[in-house]
Amino acid sequence: MANIHDIAKKAGVSATTVSRVLNNHKYVSDEKRRAVKNAIDELNYTPNRNAIDLIRGETKQIGVIIPYNNNQAFDQMLHGALNKSIEHGYSVLVLPTRYDAKKELEYLSMLQTKMLDAIIITSRSNVWGAITPFTTYGPIISCEYTDHAEIGCSYMDRYASYVDAFHLLKENGHEKVAFTTARGMESKSTIQTFTAYEDVFGKPPSEYVISSCYSLQDGYRAAQKLLQLKEKPTAIYANGDEVATGIYQYAVSLGMHIPNDLALLGQENQPMGVAFGISTVDHQLIKVGEQAFQLAIEKSKQKIKIPYQIIHRSSI
Repeated sequence: MANIHDIAKKAGVSATTVSRVLNNHKYVSDEKRRAVKNAIDELNYTPNRNAIDLIRGETKQIGVIIPYNNNQAFDQMLHGALNKSIEHGYSVLVLPTRYDAKKELEYLSMLQTKMLDAIIITSRSNVWGAITPFTTYGPIISCEYTDHAEIGCSYMDRYASYVDAFHLLKENGHEKVAFTTARGMESKSTIQTFTAYEDVFGKPPSEYVISSCYSLQDGYRAAQKLLQLKEKPTAIYANGDEVATGIYQYAVSLGMHIPNDLALLGQENQPMGVAFGISTVDHQLIKVGEQAFQLAIEKSKQKIKIPYQIIHRSSI
């Protein structure tokens, strides 16, 4: 198998010049560049990408840690990162964890072995104290706020959005308000949802809180529980428009009218929510992902807040 020394000999140039051509270095004459490329073609040479990455000092590849794929919220952040990767000529490696803390640390170690230039964390299972040491080896960008100086972040103010969401329902005459969550109290966003609810309504009745909701089917299941209660909620704040759509479908199957019998508020402005006219809290997660990628390639430790918005439709 040919190597760069064989290429150099064939082209009548130095090995350094061959290396410069392989790395698209601008300080090579057109004549020498043509000679090297002709020699590469004649010898059927395939560059060793790992070697080139070591020479260049970067892989042009960013890792994105996501707990789950096929989840609208994480998919939106990933979509934002992919938008920017195409724009800047980078590749994206998707790193699913299922909230496995050990797997998350294995992915972070890819910075140490120079397999990635940077890592974006859309949601984490480890404490920051276990994550921050890896910033020695490359940029780590969070999609939630952290005050750790070593970590850049692109984030939205989830707590403020939850308070605004519950106030919206209260201002529309609702006091019996239920809500759904993805994870339990080990999740920061779930804790923030509980706290926001308490600030607006007081402590939520335990039967008004349904966890493990990720999909349309989960929303349907949640509605079966909530709408069979003796004291039915008059409004439900779902942790995703897909979940809200499942609630909508079950409510309609009972002959209920949205919003006269039940008000619905979802999250993330997803296509299903648009189709069913569901009001939503849009955390603009595509923009969060885009900004996170920008911070990653700039090796920035800035804290950039992305504004959320509440989109009013016919479900309230």
